[in-house]
Amino acid sequence: MQYIKEIREGDRVIEHYLCKRKETRESKAGKTFYSLKLQDKTGMIDAKVWDIHTDIGAFEEGDIVKIDGNVVLYQNELQMKVLKLRKSREGECTPSELIPSSTRDLNEMFDELVALIHSVENPYVKTLLENIMIKNEAQAKALKTHSAALHMHHGYMGGLIEHTLSVADICVTLGRKYKYVNRDILIAGALLHDIGKIYELAPMPSSEYTDDGQMLGHIIIGIEMIAEEVAKIPNFPRELSSLIKHCIISHHGEYEYGSPKLPSTAEAFILHFADNIDAKLTSFAEIIEKDATPGLWTNFQKALGRYIRRPSEF
Repeated sequence: MQYIKEIREGDRVIEHYLCKRKETRESKAGKTFYSLKLQDKTGMIDAKVWDIHTDIGAFEEGDIVKIDGNVVLYQNELQMKVLKLRKSREGECTPSELIPSSTRDLNEMFDELVALIHSVENPYVKTLLENIMIKNEAQAKALKTHSAALHMHHGYMGGLIEHTLSVADICVTLGRKYKYVNRDILIAGALLHDIGKIYELAPMPSSEYTDDGQMLGHIIIGIEMIAEEVAKIPNFPRELSSLIKHCIISHHGEYEYGSPKLPSTAEAFILHFADNIDAKLTSFAEIIEKDATPGLWTNFQKALGRYIRRPSEF
């Protein structure tokens, strides 16, 4: 198989990919064309079907398709000019090859999460985390396999648990350095800050939000999940519940970034920065690995509002 990460300018590619996104657009001349995002487990590439003719079969977003196309460089990014396209037939390719996945073992990451939960000393917090993330088998399975985003950082199978563990690790490290930090509340905030994404995002390989994801978002969904489980635990302290919820509500940090409240506790403040650090630096790594611009600097990254410098070799 010719993986997307191996594709170079000038290549002729005949291969099976997942159509992650399909948009029907119109050129300035009034001609209809398709703008696509093609994906395999190594990455994603922009593609265009400029001529919709008999060699372009019927297909929809989310289908596995066989394409025949040429690779060009457009605005310093690789792009596929699709000449032929049809839906792949059963048995022609291996679907698992087309779904990006964490390089880490999913079961090992889940074991790491379970161990972190078991390190929590407060019995109420430990029970809350166990009920949401371990004992609820459907949620535990979703947590292992979900992505953390559609198009940004950790947008692959296992991305959610990988991001969650990374944020928790940063939080624990920072929490040891400063006063007035409650480790158990900090761990609860780190592990639950994105838990609502298992219901906000449709399961992979879909590239869509669910209805609740569109209408509520993962912060509100997460708060509802916590409130529902807290209500089942006898005598769960109201103040403790509010402190954990505050971490989730404020983890985006600023109102303009969709945060309903600003971080007002040490734990919430640490969580916000840990989440931002992991998201940004993971995005840096993904950009460096995928961007085809020659030289030390990548193409301008609209999502981050800057160019990214690749590491030098000394």
